[in-house]
Amino acid sequence: MSDHYYSEKPNVESDERDWTFSLRGNTFRFYSDRGVFSKKEVDFGSGLLVESFVFPSIEGNILDVGCGYGPIGLTLAKVDHSRQMHMVDVNERALLLAGRNAERNSISNITIYKSDCLESVTKTDFSAIVTNPPIRAGKKVVHAIFEQSFHHLKKDGELWVVIQKKQGAPSAIEKLQSLFQEVEVVVKKKGYYIIRSKKIDPTCLL
Repeated sequence: MSDHYYSEKPNVESDERDWTFSLRGNTFRFYSDRGVFSKKEVDFGSGLLVESFVFPSIEGNILDVGCGYGPIGLTLAKVDHSRQMHMVDVNERALLLAGRNAERNSISNITIYKSDCLESVTKTDFSAIVTNPPIRAGKKVVHAIFEQSFHHLKKDGELWVVIQKKQGAPSAIEKLQSLFQEVEVVVKKKGYYIIRSKKIDPTCLL
């Protein structure tokens, strides 16, 4: 079977590297490696999601699904120390890197654990969920993340997704509209869409 960044245990030989990158006004030093998504730099989509994200007005923790080595979750955790950031991935190498990157950048308001999509996530009251979904894993996996995210958000919670138009943004929007009461594209840049979906309190619609 081919080895992918969404593999549980990447078999590709390790070739660890580290580099600096600026996000949301902070300079981070990241470890990355082969067998992990975007190992040489913070990919454009993740960077755009981080820079576009608006923290929700409601209180509550945030979940980063498919966190990789941690650029999205760690950046948001550093920006808002009042929230606990949960970071999950199925890739065990990525999770180890995310933990080391949290320590390296002195970020402590994080909880990192293994989960295939959101299957191991027990909390259902997140104020926001962010994801740069594993497109290469297929539409079924990506849409499963959307479906599971809806059930793990509190009322008025938000799901933020980055996805390229050519990799399925239109169908992603259609799927999100079937789940969430409010869906909007907040940013379009270089073929990437940042999509915000809100789980509206049903009593507000009466």
